[in-house]
Amino acid sequence: MSYFANSPDDLVDRALAGFARAHAGLVSHTPDPGYLSAVAPAPGRVVGLVSGGGSGHEPMHAGFVGRGLLDAACPGRIFASPHNRQVYEASRAVAKADGVLHIVKNYTGDRINFGIAAERLQHDGIRCERVLVDDDVATDSEDIAVGRRGTGATVIVEKLLGAAADEGRSLTDLAGLGKQIVDASRSIAVASAAQTSPGTGRPAFELPENAVEYGVGIHGERSGEVRHDAAIDGLVRDMTEALISSLRLESGARVIALANGLGGVTPLELYGIFDRLAVLLAERGVVLERQLVGSVVTALDMRGFSLSLTRTDDELTGLWDAPAQSAAWHNEEAR
Repeated sequence: MSYFANSPDDLVDRALAGFARAHAGLVSHTPDPGYLSAVAPAPGRVVGLVSGGGSGHEPMHAGFVGRGLLDAACPGRIFASPHNRQVYEASRAVAKADGVLHIVKNYTGDRINFGIAAERLQHDGIRCERVLVDDDVATDSEDIAVGRRGTGATVIVEKLLGAAADEGRSLTDLAGLGKQIVDASRSIAVASAAQTSPGTGRPAFELPENAVEYGVGIHGERSGEVRHDAAIDGLVRDMTEALISSLRLESGARVIALANGLGGVTPLELYGIFDRLAVLLAERGVVLERQLVGSVVTALDMRGFSLSLTRTDDELTGLWDAPAQSAAWHNEEAR
């Protein structure tokens, strides 16, 4: 095996325990049924925020539990949805006077398990709403019944809703704002090499030399489009144009951008990718108002990157700038 672990399950369990030890001032770990919660939740909140998904995407979601962000995160096994009991118990633990809001990526397992947990919460008399993140333009097709996947823009949604929750907004208001943010967000990802499977030690798929998978998913889902010319200028241009087109951005539009590494890309490369993105946006007259550059939504060690854009305005930019503290959030890099 290429991973320093006894088994895939051991890799997840020990990582969560170690994460909680390393960031004991920010999060606490409940091993059974398995969730992380904020040590010092914001006093002004009337709604708890809960997200989650498969492990292997770190620092999402665990790294965004903290002040001004998530109240709890539920990590599943590697690339697998958390069990509904994890979501239910975490939600009960952090629910507030007006209930709990689930931030869910658009994958079948996540939708099912968060949905079951929501039904149990409603039975307990705890109000629950859901924001479904579906930002991946590579799966924006009528032929895909489940719709667009939830990918990189999830962290943007979590940050903005965390700040709004700190203002004491109601469950209904937060759910509505979440839908607005999701509708204004799009992402696309590429990879030149798949992630290594912890179970087999082998890559999830093979690509020809100097080729890229255009529109890859964060679990290694293939798009069916292999590009044999991986020249970075053309690649970033096509990705940027796809995002601009999907969001129908015109000159003067304002955006928050995320240049995200999928696990195997260096910071040196990411900043070069971001520079290309910034130049292309300026050429189109799109105002780059805020940005985040780093590997925040990964896919184990996949050698690839994603770009995300969220249309912003004075309200959303103010929420982005609001104070926050977590293991993965660094405001000085986000402005």
